[in-house]
Amino acid sequence: MKTAALHNLGCKVNAYEMDIMQKALSEDGYKIVPFDEKADIYVINTCSVTNIADRKSRQMLHKARQKNPNAIVIAAGCYVNTRQKEDVLNEGVDIVIGNKEKAEIATITDKYISDHPDINNYDSIEDFSENESSPIKKRHSEIEGNHTRAFIKIQDGCEMYCSYCIIPYAREEIRSRDEKEALDEIESLSHEGYSEFVITGIHLSSYGIDRLPSPSSSERHMNFAEFISEYHSGRLKAPLIDFLKKTAEIEGVKRIRLGSLEPRIVTEDFARELSAIPKICPHFHLSLQSGSDTVLKRMNRHYSLAEYSQGVDILRKYFDHPAITTDIIVGFPAETDEEFDETVRFVEDINFYETHIFKYSRRHGTPADRMSGQLTDAEKHKRSLVLQDLNSKHKSEFMDNAIGREVEVLFEEDSSGYSKEYIRVCSPDKAYAPGTIVKGVISGRYDDEQMLFRETL
Repeated sequence: MKTAALHNLGCKVNAYEMDIMQKALSEDGYKIVPFDEKADIYVINTCSVTNIADRKSRQMLHKARQKNPNAIVIAAGCYVNTRQKEDVLNEGVDIVIGNKEKAEIATITDKYISDHPDINNYDSIEDFSENESSPIKKRHSEIEGNHTRAFIKIQDGCEMYCSYCIIPYAREEIRSRDEKEALDEIESLSHEGYSEFVITGIHLSSYGIDRLPSPSSSERHMNFAEFISEYHSGRLKAPLIDFLKKTAEIEGVKRIRLGSLEPRIVTEDFARELSAIPKICPHFHLSLQSGSDTVLKRMNRHYSLAEYSQGVDILRKYFDHPAITTDIIVGFPAETDEEFDETVRFVEDINFYETHIFKYSRRHGTPADRMSGQLTDAEKHKRSLVLQDLNSKHKSEFMDNAIGREVEVLFEEDSSGYSKEYIRVCSPDKAYAPGTIVKGVISGRYDDEQMLFRETL
């Protein structure tokens, strides 16, 4: 029987889209096997957010070819979208599939096989028993812990054009998923036993605005700057909030966790309405990228530190001890010592739960790639170490401050799971079935990454 192996690189949206490709191949008659096994088809869901991501994508493509020289090797995703098709094909790839084509992978693959009748394929494995669990369920289980948490992609594309970022070129214009289709998927997965849903998108805060007419042009949809202006004036509501309310009404949905949010979407009204949805997890990722206003302007990030701080303050007003996480890029072109010091002070002042630190990576075709004052790798490494130390300190403090606090834990393994704030806890003295939600208190430290949990009756 024909077999397929898939490997994912990159973000949560990519992980969701790989599930879609896997399901399509499974329904087309492929048995899904681990990537390390010999297969007839290898699919690499690539990433191109940094130079390192590019390199990893190429390495996995070459690894697939080495696994089975006769296999069909498919490159899908952002690495494909940011390059010429012929360039990717010249790397030993048979089929290239852009982000918009991923759902059509089975049709594209079947056509390729039909057009190449000399392919020596389908030689790898034995038959697949119909009694086995479906491959798509296995995929969810392997990633998210025994049917407990599922990613739901509701938006694609980005039109922000930050000066360092290749993603708008890889993902193109914003596109919101059909609401009923997304809600139906959530309902279906809840019936399968999933209880927490992570709502994701490339620029999640743009969800729904591509259905709103531009106030200045009848030929295009509203852009995010226009939406923010209307939204802050009170003339518009955030479409995302309405979707979350409908998600919360679905039977079986116990928790809703959000992907990364644009800082400017967090207003008093937004936080008030969000806090009125009890199933929302108080864990918010607000991407910062720099704690210096001058660097933010060079990054074309569209908000100020004052606006960012205001958003954090509003979330902390409406949620009790929310987990605030962020991303920081160090070593952006021409970043001075003073500007980096401003970032350090800002991170200290906000006191994040977690800070994800990235060294600036030049992306060909972006404005930042052409900027003067490119920093050395040594300087980027030195600055990243400073923020990593600060992150370790803040994360430890947040976890210690949770001791004695009442929490609700969704167990993903027999003895460990996550609170709504995304604190990892363990219960070494009592095992709980995966998917069980238990209320209790955090009673102390277990190790550097986990807290001890004690159930309350």
